[in-house]
Amino acid sequence: MQKLKIPKNHSGITKTLRLPENLVNDIQFLADLKNISFNKAIVELLEFSLENLDDDDKTLIEKKRQEFKQNLS
Repeated sequence: MQKLKIPKNHSGITKTLRLPENLVNDIQFLADLKNISFNKAIVELLEFSLENLDDDDKTLIEKKRQEFKQNLS
């Protein structure tokens, strides 16, 4: 019997999201058109959104990151 081996690049965390049906449909259409998974489409869209945030929001997120790092130590 083979053993399960998780690829090294697998670093995902599972989250459950409740999304409007029309949004899910449009993202699935996009994923199908680009020949990528629904998950990959979501990740790409979220990364783009975070990279293009308002500067004030980017600053707030960076402050939260720093607080999080400090709480880990």
